[in-house]
Amino acid sequence: MSVTISAADVKKLRDMTGAGMSDCKNALTEAEGNFDTAIDLLRKKGQKLSLKRADRETTEGCVLALVSADKTHGVIVKLGCETDFVAKNEDFIALTRGFAELALAKFPENLEALLALPYEDITIGEKAIEQVGVIGEKIDVVYERLEAAMVCPYIHMGNKAGVLVGLNKSDDSFYDAGRDVAMQVAAMHPVALDKDDVDASVVEKEIEIGKELARNEGKPEEMLEKIALGRLNKFYKESTLVNQDFVKDNKLTIAAYLKSIDKDLAATGFKHVKLG
Repeated sequence: MSVTISAADVKKLRDMTGAGMSDCKNALTEAEGNFDTAIDLLRKKGQKLSLKRADRETTEGCVLALVSADKTHGVIVKLGCETDFVAKNEDFIALTRGFAELALAKFPENLEALLALPYEDITIGEKAIEQVGVIGEKIDVVYERLEAAMVCPYIHMGNKAGVLVGLNKSDDSFYDAGRDVAMQVAAMHPVALDKDDVDASVVEKEIEIGKELARNEGKPEEMLEKIALGRLNKFYKESTLVNQDFVKDNKLTIAAYLKSIDKDLAATGFKHVKLG
C-alpha cells in the first residue's frame, strides 16, 4: 500500500539532511515513510553524484588549521568544493571546523584514518559523501598534521590556506615568531624545510633545467654541471624555508630570524594546505 508523505515529513527530512525538498520527498516516498531508509537513499544519491562529478575541479573550499591547547601538535583540514558560494556558506565552514576539531582530538595518522573516524552517526568519509548530495558539488577532504615542541598555526584570510610551523623549543614568547614563519610559508610557498629535505626527483629536475639553460646560453659542455649546481644553490635559497629571506626583514634568512629571537631556536617542520 502507498504511504502518504506529508509536507511536515518532507521538511523534517530536509532539516535532518540539508537535501532539497524534492529529493527528500522522493526519498521518503521510495522508503515508504521510513526516515532511516530515506537518509540512506539520499546518501546513496550523494555517492552516485560524487562519482559523476569526480572529474570536476574543487578550486574553492575552506581550510582550517588548529593546534592543541599545549601547542605540541596541530592539524590542517581542507574541505574542497567547486564554488565560492558554497565555500562561504556558514554550514560548510562549520562542517570543516567539526572535521578539524575531531582531527585534532583524535590526531589520526593519515587521511584514510581521518575519513574512518566516527562523525555523528556515520564516518567523516560518509559525511563528506552525503554533503555531495546536499550541495550538488564535488567535495574532497585534505588532511595534514604536525608534531613539535611548539606548533604555531596561521590561517590565510577567508580560510583560503592553512599553515602549521613546528619549532624546536616551547615558550609562549616564541609563538609570535612561529606565526611569522607560518605567514612566510603562506606567502612564499617553500617546497621543503631545508635543502636536505628537498625530494631527490626535484633536485634532479632542477639540475637538468640548469644544464639546459646553460647549454642554451652557449656555455661549454664541460661547464654545464658546475653552472647547474650554482643555480641549484639559488633554488635552495629561494625555495627552502629556513634559507629564504624573511619577508618582514630581507636582511635576515628565516633561520637567522629565529636565532635573533633565541640563539637555539629553529624550525623543525611545516605543513601548508591551500585552495586550488
